[in-house]
Amino acid sequence: MKRDQSPVLPGDGTTDYARYMRTDELLDLQRRPEEMLHRDELLFQVVHQSAELWLKLAEAEVTAAVARVTAADPAAAAALLARATLAVRLVTDQLAMFRHLSPVDFQTMQPALGNGSGAESPGWRRVTLASRHLGRAFAEHLGSRGGPLDGLPPTDPTRRLADAMAAWDEQVSRWRARHYQVALQVGGHAADGSPGSPATVLAKLLEHRFFPELRPGPPAADRPATARSHTAEA
Repeated sequence: MKRDQSPVLPGDGTTDYARYMRTDELLDLQRRPEEMLHRDELLFQVVHQSAELWLKLAEAEVTAAVARVTAADPAAAAALLARATLAVRLVTDQLAMFRHLSPVDFQTMQPALGNGSGAESPGWRRVTLASRHLGRAFAEHLGSRGGPLDGLPPTDPTRRLADAMAAWDEQVSRWRARHYQVALQVGGHAADGSPGSPATVLAKLLEHRFFPELRPGPPAADRPATARSHTAEA
């Protein structure tokens, strides 16, 4: 006997999948073909909109990790932070799609962006704030233990959390570096841009770390040589 496939969830959509995932709304968030200055606006929006979703997940995991650190459960916090790190790795990997967007095509579609900049990303701002909270919570946790981090064995939950925090920092750094490269290659920004330019703002963030005391110095891989002189706090 064939099972009834009629939707039972409330909301719009012809299936429960569409209603739960809200696919009608999700797929209506991109500009329509008749609105586009260039067809690659779809590529541009899909990459950035999906990045905001992954950043929303990453921020939720980091925030949950803060709560676990406060509750003296560093093992659970490390597991949550590993999930956040994977989310940002996926955000980084999808930037490869911009290999299919030429600088000329980007210049054609740029008026559609107005004065918009990736630096205005609400997801990134929430991730930054959550990471700062994590740093403070970890410092308090470490202080309550009364012993140095360097003396802990690799299997100690607090040591594992510190390693997870360093991995999170490194992955965020790789994402920043890749984003900077995209700005140069696709956006046409000069590496030595004027103060306040998108490329200059990105360059100043390349060597910033949320937790510099855990693993000082940026990863060598994926770090543009043109930006090594730029340092700043974010």
